[in-house]
Amino acid sequence: MFGLFNKKSNTFVSPASGTIKLIDQVKDETFSQRMMGDGFAIEPTSSHIYAPINAKVDFVFQTNHAVGLRTDDGKEILIHVGVDTVRLEGKGFTAHIKEGQRVKAGDLLLTVDFDSIQAQVPSTDIILIFTSGEACTVNNPDSKVDARQENIIQLSK
Repeated sequence: MFGLFNKKSNTFVSPASGTIKLIDQVKDETFSQRMMGDGFAIEPTSSHIYAPINAKVDFVFQTNHAVGLRTDDGKEILIHVGVDTVRLEGKGFTAHIKEGQRVKAGDLLLTVDFDSIQAQVPSTDIILIFTSGEACTVNNPDSKVDARQENIIQLSK
C-alpha cells in the first residue's frame, strides 16, 4: 500500500523512468542528510518528469530546476532536478506547468535535456523530498522504475 497515499485519488507514482535510489545516496548533503525532509532519488533514463500525485503547483523555481507541489490534504513535495543545477540559469530545463495550476498524477511537469547539462553538474538525479515531514521507504532500492509506476515507495508520518 501507499501508507498515507492509499486513496485512489492520491495514488503516488514514479515521477520519472530510471534507477530509484535511497535519499542518502544523493550527492548533496542538504538532501542526503534529510535536512529538508525524507525522500528518494531517481537516476533518470528519460528527459520527462511527471507529477507523482494529484496536487496544486505551489511554485516553479525561476530556473525550472525545482517544483513544489501541495496535495489537498496538506502534504508538501519538492521535486529538485540535479545537484547545483540552479547555476545553469534554466538552460536545459523546460517547464510545462505554472504556479497555482492543478496537476494529476502522471501529468508532465518538466522536460530536461540531460545530455546538455550532465557534464556541467555533479549529478542529474531527480530528487523528491517530502517537506511536510513524512518518512519515506523505498520498496526496491537500486532497481529500475518506469515513469508513472505505482508501488515504488511507502510513506508514514
